Amino acid sequence: GAFNENNETKNARLVKFTDDEYLDMVQEYTFRYFWDFAHPSSGMSRERNTSGNLVTTGGSGMGIMGLLTGIERGYITRKQALERLHKIVTFLASCDRFKGVFPHWLNGDSGKVIPFSTRDDGGDLVETSFLMQGLLAARGYFDSEIEDERQLRTKITALWEAVDWQWHRQQNQNVLYWHWSPVHQFAMNFQLRGWNEALITYILAIAAPVNPIPANLYHVGWAGSNYKSGLTSFGYRLDIGGFRGGPLFFAHYSFLGFD
Repeated sequence: GAFNENNETKNARLVKFTDDEYLDMVQEYTFRYFWDFAHPSSGMSRERNTSGNLVTTGGSGMGIMGLLTGIERGYITRKQALERLHKIVTFLASCDRFKGVFPHWLNGDSGKVIPFSTRDDGGDLVETSFLMQGLLAARGYFDSEIEDERQLRTKITALWEAVDWQWHRQQNQNVLYWHWSPVHQFAMNFQLRGWNEALITYILAIAAPVNPIPANLYHVGWAGSNYKSGLTSFGYRLDIGGFRGGPLFFAHYSFLGFD
């Protein structure tokens, strides 16, 4: 037996898992973070387990995709996920945005921006992209003519079409910029050039129905410099990316939503 926080004895037993059983357990327990530990007022995902009211926009996009997985795996019902998504999109429609772009962090109660750093107190185009890929996945998933599902699609479309991707070219340059703030403008001056986790930003910005960017910015901006690699790691040739391809999330985040 083992003791819990109330000094009560709890019995546990060891179970030998197959690989599939182990992966199933990990997936279900990971899902609990996005479902059980979501912010109670907004339904958004907290940055980490010590974040209190601080919620993350990009992480919430991943959490939204987790809800869809939860339906498919039988962890929650379609109706439960739909209710949670209505809570999330209602919150997003009322919280701080900058040219339709969401900040990295928000207060889950008030919807006010929480600065990620001193000058990062406005819109974060990359985190917004991670959020949008989750919202668009949900819009595609809830595809019935039930009124609640139609309303969800309408709300998501309004959030999607409000993003001003073009603005983040900073006066029509051939590259996107990560941050813009009404206080600090483009002072952070961080260009989005690959290879990194921001691939989905260019895909969404080019595909956007409102305020899109020209398609050639993919080549001249995103893949225009420092993109190709040719390095090898553990005997594998890396066509793109830096040393060992860069951090693992470079290869994960964009491909949650882009096949």
